[in-house]
Amino acid sequence: MSTTTRVSPQEAWDALIAGNERFVSGESAHPNQNVERRSELVNSQTPDVALFGCSDSRLAAEIIFDCGLGDLFIARNMGHVVAESITASMEYAVTELGASLIVVLAHDSCGAVAAAIDQTGREPSETTRSVKHTLAPIQPSVQQLWLQGHTETPYVNAAEIDANAVGRLHLGATVHELLRTSRAISDAVDAGTLAIVGLQYRLTEGRAVPYTVVGPVELELAPLN
Repeated sequence: MSTTTRVSPQEAWDALIAGNERFVSGESAHPNQNVERRSELVNSQTPDVALFGCSDSRLAAEIIFDCGLGDLFIARNMGHVVAESITASMEYAVTELGASLIVVLAHDSCGAVAAAIDQTGREPSETTRSVKHTLAPIQPSVQQLWLQGHTETPYVNAAEIDANAVGRLHLGATVHELLRTSRAISDAVDAGTLAIVGLQYRLTEGRAVPYTVVGPVELELAPLN
């Protein structure tokens, strides 16, 4: 059973990025974290934003966006790699909970990206089968960036590639994969009731920087390179 959105994608974005600005400036308001809010949410939830991010322990979404209970519908995994459970979670947030914005949250100094670079090298490290499987969707972004400046070999030298730039390419690929794997999400974007924004979080600054957007949101994108 589908539901309707409560705010526009632009309104959802403006509120989210305002929270990040408060966090960056050290003026977090810590909203919706009291007993009353907890009681309000016992029987329902109405998040305006769905967030799919990397599992990294430094990406505590409610903290960096200065949100509280019930504000974000969150799914996370290693390297923000799209899987069926992730697509389903984002679809549920949009079609059942009325979210009007999906945020894909990457970050710099990402261990999953570094591991994908390693796995694309001449002598990759030993790792488990499940980790290799999870890293595989990141490797095309590694190869794409590597072959822009190195045509002598397909094997990547980790010392000669910008891991954060790889992360930004993978961020865009993740946004595209959500659209590819979900007609419900694509239809909502097409109808103007949903937008997807890809952000890379800068660990030192605490700032979430937009690099890609699909849908009706006006914002200033940072350059990929």
